[in-house]
Amino acid sequence: MTGNKPQTTGAAPPSVAEVTSRLKAVMDPELGDNIVDLGMAAVASISADGVVAIAMKLTIKGCPLRVQIKNDIESRLESHPGVTKVTIDWGEMTADERTAVMTRARWNAREQAPVTQIPLNTRILAIASGKGGVGKSSVTVNLAAALASVGHTVGVLDADIWGFSIPRMLGISDRLEARRIDGIDGIEKPRMIPNERVVGKGLLKVVSTGMLVEDESTALMWRGLMLTKAVEQFLNDVHWGELDYLLIDMPPGTGDVQMGLARMLPRTDLIIVTTPSVSAQKVAIRAADMARRSFLRVAGVIENMSAFTCEHGESYPLFGQGGGQALADEIGAVLLGQVPIEAAVANGGDIGEPIVLTSQGPAAQAFLAIAANIMNTTVPVTEMGGCTARDPEAVQVAISKRS
Repeated sequence: MTGNKPQTTGAAPPSVAEVTSRLKAVMDPELGDNIVDLGMAAVASISADGVVAIAMKLTIKGCPLRVQIKNDIESRLESHPGVTKVTIDWGEMTADERTAVMTRARWNAREQAPVTQIPLNTRILAIASGKGGVGKSSVTVNLAAALASVGHTVGVLDADIWGFSIPRMLGISDRLEARRIDGIDGIEKPRMIPNERVVGKGLLKVVSTGMLVEDESTALMWRGLMLTKAVEQFLNDVHWGELDYLLIDMPPGTGDVQMGLARMLPRTDLIIVTTPSVSAQKVAIRAADMARRSFLRVAGVIENMSAFTCEHGESYPLFGQGGGQALADEIGAVLLGQVPIEAAVANGGDIGEPIVLTSQGPAAQAFLAIAANIMNTTVPVTEMGGCTARDPEAVQVAISKRS
Protein backbone atom coordinates (compact mmCIF):
# COMPACT_ATOMS: atom_id res chain seq x y z
CA MET A 1 0.00 0.00 0.00
CA THR A 2 1.50 3.30 -0.98
CA GLY A 3 0.72 6.96 -1.08
CA ASN A 4 2.49 9.30 -3.49
CA LYS A 5 2.88 13.02 -3.99
CA PRO A 6 5.08 15.20 -6.15
CA GLN A 7 8.58 15.51 -4.72
CA THR A 8 9.32 18.84 -3.06
CA THR A 9 12.67 20.12 -4.31
CA GLY A 10 15.23 20.81 -1.62
CA ALA A 11 13.16 19.66 1.35
CA ALA A 12 14.98 17.46 3.82
CA PRO A 13 13.36 14.15 4.77
CA PRO A 14 11.74 14.05 8.23
CA SER A 15 13.42 12.60 11.29
CA VAL A 16 12.15 9.48 13.05
CA ALA A 17 10.89 11.72 15.85
CA GLU A 18 8.92 13.89 13.39
CA VAL A 19 7.32 10.86 11.73
CA THR A 20 6.48 9.31 15.10
CA SER A 21 4.90 12.56 16.27
CA ARG A 22 2.65 12.64 13.22
CA LEU A 23 1.72 8.98 13.64
CA LYS A 24 0.53 9.81 17.15
CA ALA A 25 -2.23 11.90 15.57
CA VAL A 26 -3.67 8.73 14.00
CA MET A 27 -6.28 7.24 16.32
CA ASP A 28 -7.74 3.76 16.45
CA PRO A 29 -11.33 4.89 17.08
CA GLU A 30 -12.42 1.60 18.59
CA LEU A 31 -9.50 1.26 21.00
CA GLY A 32 -9.44 4.93 21.98
CA ASP A 33 -5.72 5.66 21.65
CA ASN A 34 -3.13 6.52 19.02
CA ILE A 35 -1.50 3.77 16.97
CA VAL A 36 2.01 4.45 18.32
CA ASP A 37 1.18 4.19 22.01
CA LEU A 38 -0.95 1.14 21.28
CA GLY A 39 2.15 -0.55 19.82
CA MET A 40 0.54 -0.88 16.40
CA ALA A 41 2.81 1.38 14.32
CA ALA A 42 6.54 2.04 14.13
CA VAL A 43 8.93 3.74 11.72
CA ALA A 44 10.71 1.04 9.70
CA SER A 45 12.95 3.32 7.62
CA ILE A 46 13.32 6.79 6.13
CA SER A 47 15.34 7.09 2.93
CA ALA A 48 17.40 10.07 1.83
CA ASP A 49 14.93 10.80 -0.98
CA GLY A 50 11.96 11.05 1.40
CA VAL A 51 10.43 7.56 1.22
CA VAL A 52 8.99 6.69 4.64
CA ALA A 53 8.29 3.03 5.45
CA ILE A 54 5.88 2.23 8.30
CA ALA A 55 5.46 -1.16 9.99
CA MET A 56 1.80 -1.50 10.98
CA LYS A 57 0.24 -4.33 12.97
CA LEU A 58 -3.54 -4.75 13.15
CA THR A 59 -5.35 -6.75 15.79
CA ILE A 60 -6.63 -8.94 12.94
CA LYS A 61 -5.75 -8.75 9.26
CA GLY A 62 -9.37 -8.31 8.23
CA CYS A 63 -10.10 -5.43 10.60
CA PRO A 64 -12.43 -2.97 8.80
CA LEU A 65 -10.43 -0.05 10.21
CA ARG A 66 -7.54 -0.83 7.85
CA VAL A 67 -8.60 1.55 5.07
CA GLN A 68 -9.30 4.38 7.48
CA ILE A 69 -5.98 3.94 9.28
CA LYS A 70 -4.12 3.70 5.96
CA ASN A 71 -5.65 6.94 4.71
CA ASP A 72 -4.95 8.70 8.00
CA ILE A 73 -1.30 7.60 8.07
CA GLU A 74 -0.71 8.73 4.49
CA SER A 75 -2.44 12.09 4.93
CA ARG A 76 -0.53 12.91 8.14
CA LEU A 77 2.87 11.97 6.73
CA GLU A 78 2.49 13.29 3.19
CA SER A 79 1.78 16.79 4.52
CA HIS A 80 5.49 16.96 5.47
CA PRO A 81 7.36 18.70 2.62
CA GLY A 82 10.23 16.21 2.80
CA VAL A 83 8.07 13.10 2.37
CA THR A 84 7.82 11.90 -1.24
CA LYS A 85 6.23 8.51 -0.65
CA VAL A 86 4.70 6.46 2.16
CA THR A 87 4.75 2.66 2.24
CA ILE A 88 2.98 0.53 4.83
CA ASP A 89 3.98 -3.03 5.65
CA TRP A 90 0.86 -4.66 7.14
CA GLY A 91 1.10 -7.36 9.77
CA GLU A 92 -1.00 -9.01 12.44
CA MET A 93 -0.46 -8.93 16.20
CA THR A 94 0.45 -12.02 18.15
CA ALA A 95 -1.85 -13.24 20.91
CA ASP A 96 0.37 -11.60 23.54
CA GLU A 97 0.45 -8.30 21.64
CA ARG A 98 -3.33 -8.34 21.33
CA THR A 99 -3.66 -8.94 25.05
CA ALA A 100 -1.34 -6.02 25.78
CA VAL A 101 -3.16 -3.63 23.46
CA MET A 102 -6.59 -4.59 24.80
CA THR A 103 -5.30 -4.17 28.36
CA ARG A 104 -4.17 -0.65 27.52
CA ALA A 105 -7.48 0.12 25.82
CA ARG A 106 -9.45 -1.07 28.84
CA TRP A 107 -7.18 0.88 31.18
CA ASN A 108 -7.69 4.07 29.14
CA ALA A 109 -11.45 3.65 29.17
CA ARG A 110 -11.49 3.17 32.93
CA GLU A 111 -8.82 5.57 34.16
CA GLN A 112 -8.86 8.45 31.69
CA ALA A 113 -11.70 10.89 31.19
CA PRO A 114 -12.56 11.41 27.53
CA VAL A 115 -11.08 14.51 25.95
CA THR A 116 -14.40 15.33 24.31
CA GLN A 117 -17.92 13.93 24.19
CA ILE A 118 -17.56 13.13 20.47
CA PRO A 119 -17.49 9.33 20.00
CA LEU A 120 -14.18 8.08 18.64
CA ASN A 121 -15.82 6.36 15.66
CA THR A 122 -17.55 9.58 14.55
CA ARG A 123 -16.21 11.04 11.29
CA ILE A 124 -15.63 14.75 11.83
CA LEU A 125 -15.88 17.21 8.95
CA ALA A 126 -14.99 20.88 9.46
CA ILE A 127 -16.56 22.99 6.71
CA ALA A 128 -14.10 25.86 6.30
CA SER A 129 -13.37 28.82 4.05
CA GLY A 130 -10.72 31.47 3.63
CA LYS A 131 -13.25 34.29 3.85
CA GLY A 132 -16.93 34.92 4.47
CA GLY A 133 -19.67 35.12 1.86
CA VAL A 134 -18.88 31.90 -0.02
CA GLY A 135 -21.93 29.96 1.22
CA LYS A 136 -20.15 27.81 3.79
CA SER A 137 -23.19 27.55 6.10
CA SER A 138 -25.47 26.64 3.20
CA VAL A 139 -23.05 23.87 2.28
CA THR A 140 -22.98 22.65 5.89
CA VAL A 141 -26.75 22.39 6.37
CA ASN A 142 -27.38 20.80 2.98
CA LEU A 143 -24.65 18.20 3.41
CA ALA A 144 -25.89 17.44 6.94
CA ALA A 145 -29.48 17.04 5.72
CA ALA A 146 -28.35 14.87 2.79
CA LEU A 147 -26.33 12.57 5.08
CA ALA A 148 -29.22 12.30 7.56
CA SER A 149 -31.79 11.64 4.84
CA VAL A 150 -30.25 8.24 4.07
CA GLY A 151 -30.22 7.12 7.70
CA HIS A 152 -27.16 8.63 9.36
CA THR A 153 -27.16 10.37 12.73
CA VAL A 154 -25.44 13.69 12.05
CA GLY A 155 -24.27 16.27 14.56
CA VAL A 156 -24.11 19.90 13.43
CA LEU A 157 -21.91 22.21 15.49
CA ASP A 158 -22.19 25.88 14.65
CA ALA A 159 -18.66 27.05 15.50
CA ASP A 160 -19.16 30.38 13.74
CA ILE A 161 -19.71 31.91 17.18
CA TRP A 162 -20.20 35.51 16.07
CA GLY A 163 -21.98 34.80 12.80
CA PHE A 164 -24.26 31.93 13.81
CA SER A 165 -26.88 31.09 11.18
CA ILE A 166 -27.41 27.34 11.50
CA PRO A 167 -30.55 27.55 13.71
CA ARG A 168 -32.47 29.57 11.12
CA MET A 169 -31.19 27.54 8.17
CA LEU A 170 -32.35 24.27 9.77
CA GLY A 171 -35.57 25.70 11.17
CA ILE A 172 -34.61 25.00 14.79
CA SER A 173 -35.14 27.91 17.19
CA ASP A 174 -35.50 26.18 20.57
CA ARG A 175 -33.13 27.15 23.36
CA LEU A 176 -30.60 24.55 24.48
CA GLU A 177 -31.45 22.81 27.73
CA ALA A 178 -29.25 20.96 30.19
CA ARG A 179 -30.04 17.85 32.17
CA ARG A 180 -28.12 15.46 34.37
CA ILE A 181 -26.56 12.50 32.60
CA ASP A 182 -25.51 9.31 34.35
CA GLY A 183 -21.73 9.13 34.23
CA ILE A 184 -18.93 6.81 35.25
CA ASP A 185 -19.36 5.24 38.70
CA GLY A 186 -22.84 6.70 38.99
CA ILE A 187 -21.69 10.32 39.00
CA GLU A 188 -24.24 12.64 37.47
CA LYS A 189 -23.21 15.72 35.55
CA PRO A 190 -25.47 18.24 33.82
CA ARG A 191 -24.84 18.44 30.09
CA MET A 192 -26.40 20.42 27.28
CA ILE A 193 -28.75 18.40 25.08
CA PRO A 194 -28.60 19.11 21.32
CA ASN A 195 -31.80 20.14 19.61
CA GLU A 196 -32.94 17.45 17.21
CA ARG A 197 -34.69 17.24 13.86
CA VAL A 198 -35.71 14.03 12.14
CA VAL A 199 -34.70 14.02 8.46
CA GLY A 200 -35.78 11.08 6.32
CA LYS A 201 -34.43 7.91 7.90
CA GLY A 202 -31.88 9.80 9.99
CA LEU A 203 -31.49 12.44 12.67
CA LEU A 204 -29.83 15.83 13.03
CA LYS A 205 -28.43 16.92 16.41
CA VAL A 206 -27.72 20.65 16.41
CA VAL A 207 -25.81 22.96 18.77
CA SER A 208 -25.22 26.68 18.24
CA THR A 209 -24.64 29.84 20.26
CA GLY A 210 -27.78 31.04 18.48
CA MET A 211 -29.63 28.61 20.76
CA LEU A 212 -28.19 30.29 23.86
CA VAL A 213 -29.07 33.95 23.21
CA GLU A 214 -32.48 35.60 23.48
CA ASP A 215 -32.91 35.96 19.71
CA GLU A 216 -30.82 35.92 16.55
CA SER A 217 -30.39 39.71 16.56
CA THR A 218 -28.36 39.56 19.79
CA ALA A 219 -24.69 40.42 19.26
CA LEU A 220 -22.02 38.26 20.91
CA MET A 221 -19.15 40.57 21.83
CA TRP A 222 -16.59 37.89 22.70
CA ARG A 223 -12.84 37.93 22.21
CA GLY A 224 -10.49 35.12 21.15
CA LEU A 225 -10.17 33.20 24.40
CA MET A 226 -13.94 33.16 24.93
CA LEU A 227 -14.47 31.89 21.39
CA THR A 228 -12.15 28.94 21.96
CA LYS A 229 -13.75 28.22 25.34
CA ALA A 230 -17.20 28.20 23.73
CA VAL A 231 -16.13 25.58 21.17
CA GLU A 232 -14.43 23.57 23.92
CA GLN A 233 -17.65 23.63 25.94
CA PHE A 234 -19.65 22.44 22.94
CA LEU A 235 -17.28 19.48 22.61
CA ASN A 236 -16.97 18.64 26.32
CA ASP A 237 -20.28 19.63 27.90
CA VAL A 238 -22.81 18.57 25.26
CA HIS A 239 -24.33 15.09 25.45
CA TRP A 240 -23.97 14.25 21.76
CA GLY A 241 -24.63 10.52 22.10
CA GLU A 242 -23.90 8.28 19.13
CA LEU A 243 -23.00 10.07 15.89
CA ASP A 244 -22.02 8.84 12.45
CA TYR A 245 -20.85 12.28 11.33
CA LEU A 246 -20.20 15.61 13.02
CA LEU A 247 -20.24 18.60 10.67
CA ILE A 248 -18.69 21.77 12.07
CA ASP A 249 -19.60 25.08 10.46
CA MET A 250 -16.36 26.98 10.95
CA PRO A 251 -15.92 30.74 11.07
CA PRO A 252 -14.11 32.11 8.02
CA GLY A 253 -10.36 32.54 8.14
CA THR A 254 -7.62 30.97 10.25
CA GLY A 255 -8.08 32.33 13.76
CA ASP A 256 -8.51 31.16 17.35
CA VAL A 257 -11.42 28.78 16.73
CA GLN A 258 -9.58 26.97 13.94
CA MET A 259 -6.44 26.54 16.04
CA GLY A 260 -8.45 25.43 19.06
CA LEU A 261 -10.35 22.84 17.03
CA ALA A 262 -7.12 21.40 15.62
CA ARG A 263 -5.85 20.95 19.16
CA MET A 264 -9.07 19.46 20.57
CA LEU A 265 -10.03 17.26 17.60
CA PRO A 266 -6.84 16.30 15.70
CA ARG A 267 -8.74 13.60 13.74
CA THR A 268 -10.85 16.24 11.95
CA ASP A 269 -11.05 16.26 8.14
CA LEU A 270 -11.34 19.67 6.48
CA ILE A 271 -13.60 20.48 3.54
CA ILE A 272 -12.81 23.87 2.02
CA VAL A 273 -15.57 25.91 0.36
CA THR A 274 -14.66 28.48 -2.28
CA THR A 275 -16.31 30.36 -5.12
CA PRO A 276 -15.01 30.07 -8.71
CA SER A 277 -13.11 33.37 -8.71
CA VAL A 278 -9.33 33.35 -8.61
CA SER A 279 -9.31 35.84 -5.73
CA ALA A 280 -11.46 33.53 -3.59
CA GLN A 281 -9.24 30.60 -4.48
CA LYS A 282 -6.11 32.43 -3.37
CA VAL A 283 -7.72 33.31 -0.02
CA ALA A 284 -8.96 29.74 0.48
CA ILE A 285 -5.39 28.44 0.15
CA ARG A 286 -4.75 29.93 3.59
CA ALA A 287 -7.32 27.59 5.13
CA ALA A 288 -5.54 24.65 3.52
CA ASP A 289 -2.19 25.91 4.80
CA MET A 290 -3.62 26.15 8.33
CA ALA A 291 -4.85 22.57 8.08
CA ARG A 292 -1.49 21.28 6.93
CA ARG A 293 0.36 23.15 9.66
CA SER A 294 -2.03 21.59 12.19
CA PHE A 295 -1.67 18.11 10.64
CA LEU A 296 -5.34 18.02 9.63
CA ARG A 297 -6.31 16.24 6.41
CA VAL A 298 -7.94 18.29 3.67
CA ALA A 299 -10.63 15.88 2.49
CA GLY A 300 -11.65 17.97 -0.49
CA VAL A 301 -12.82 21.22 -2.04
CA ILE A 302 -16.37 22.33 -2.86
CA GLU A 303 -16.90 25.07 -5.42
CA ASN A 304 -20.07 26.97 -4.50
CA MET A 305 -21.94 29.46 -6.72
CA SER A 306 -20.25 27.95 -9.77
CA ALA A 307 -22.62 29.35 -12.40
CA PHE A 308 -26.17 30.58 -12.97
CA THR A 309 -28.35 28.88 -15.57
CA CYS A 310 -31.36 30.85 -16.79
CA GLU A 311 -34.71 29.34 -17.74
CA HIS A 312 -33.60 29.21 -21.39
CA GLY A 313 -30.65 26.99 -20.53
CA GLU A 314 -27.93 29.60 -20.95
CA SER A 315 -25.19 29.37 -18.27
CA TYR A 316 -23.50 32.48 -16.86
CA PRO A 317 -20.36 32.25 -14.65
CA LEU A 318 -21.26 35.29 -12.53
CA PHE A 319 -18.37 34.80 -10.09
CA GLY A 320 -15.76 33.60 -12.55
CA GLN A 321 -14.83 30.00 -13.27
CA GLY A 322 -12.23 27.37 -12.49
CA GLY A 323 -11.33 28.47 -8.97
CA GLY A 324 -12.47 25.26 -7.27
CA GLN A 325 -10.45 22.96 -9.50
CA ALA A 326 -7.44 25.29 -9.37
CA LEU A 327 -7.55 25.28 -5.56
CA ALA A 328 -7.89 21.48 -5.43
CA ASP A 329 -4.96 21.07 -7.82
CA GLU A 330 -2.76 23.50 -5.90
CA ILE A 331 -3.30 21.88 -2.49
CA GLY A 332 -3.34 18.29 -3.77
CA ALA A 333 -6.97 17.59 -2.82
CA VAL A 334 -10.00 16.39 -4.75
CA LEU A 335 -12.77 18.62 -6.08
CA LEU A 336 -15.82 17.09 -4.42
CA GLY A 337 -18.30 18.98 -6.58
CA GLN A 338 -19.60 22.26 -7.98
CA VAL A 339 -22.86 23.76 -6.74
CA PRO A 340 -24.61 26.12 -9.19
CA ILE A 341 -26.27 29.37 -8.19
CA GLU A 342 -29.98 28.95 -7.45
CA ALA A 343 -32.25 31.36 -5.63
CA ALA A 344 -33.90 28.33 -4.01
CA VAL A 345 -30.74 27.65 -1.97
CA ALA A 346 -30.93 31.02 -0.21
CA ASN A 347 -34.71 30.80 0.11
CA GLY A 348 -34.43 27.38 1.72
CA GLY A 349 -31.98 28.78 4.26
CA ASP A 350 -34.33 31.65 5.08
CA ILE A 351 -37.27 29.36 5.84
CA GLY A 352 -35.31 26.56 7.49
CA GLU A 353 -35.73 23.96 4.74
CA PRO A 354 -32.45 22.86 3.11
CA ILE A 355 -32.84 22.55 -0.63
CA VAL A 356 -31.84 18.86 -0.65
CA LEU A 357 -35.14 18.15 1.16
CA THR A 358 -37.45 20.20 -1.05
CA SER A 359 -36.05 20.30 -4.59
CA GLN A 360 -34.87 18.10 -7.44
CA GLY A 361 -33.03 20.97 -9.13
CA PRO A 362 -29.34 21.12 -10.14
CA ALA A 363 -28.14 22.59 -6.82
CA ALA A 364 -29.94 19.93 -4.78
CA GLN A 365 -28.55 17.20 -7.03
CA ALA A 366 -25.04 18.64 -6.66
CA PHE A 367 -25.29 18.56 -2.85
CA LEU A 368 -26.63 15.00 -2.92
CA ALA A 369 -23.80 13.89 -5.21
CA ILE A 370 -21.20 15.47 -2.91
CA ALA A 371 -22.77 13.77 0.12
CA ALA A 372 -22.69 10.42 -1.70
CA ASN A 373 -19.03 10.99 -2.54
CA ILE A 374 -18.28 11.69 1.13
CA MET A 375 -20.17 8.60 2.34
CA ASN A 376 -18.82 6.19 -0.25
CA THR A 377 -15.27 7.37 -0.90
CA THR A 378 -13.88 10.43 0.83
CA VAL A 379 -14.90 10.05 4.49
CA PRO A 380 -16.94 6.84 4.83
CA VAL A 381 -18.35 5.67 8.13
CA THR A 382 -16.41 2.61 9.32
CA GLU A 383 -18.38 -0.49 10.19
CA MET A 384 -16.89 -1.93 13.38
CA GLY A 385 -18.42 -5.39 13.23
CA GLY A 386 -15.74 -8.11 13.16
CA CYS A 387 -12.98 -5.99 14.71
CA THR A 388 -11.03 -7.64 17.53
CA ALA A 389 -12.08 -4.87 19.89
CA ARG A 390 -15.68 -6.06 19.48
CA ASP A 391 -14.79 -9.65 20.37
CA PRO A 392 -15.85 -10.26 24.01
CA GLU A 393 -13.18 -12.92 24.51
CA ALA A 394 -10.46 -10.57 23.35
CA VAL A 395 -11.37 -7.78 25.75
CA GLN A 396 -11.86 -9.83 28.92
CA VAL A 397 -8.48 -9.06 30.47
CA ALA A 398 -7.78 -8.25 34.10
CA ILE A 399 -6.94 -4.66 35.04
CA SER A 400 -5.35 -3.90 38.38
CA LYS A 401 -6.31 -0.64 40.02
CA ARG A 402 -3.68 2.06 39.96
CA SER A 403 -1.79 2.03 43.26
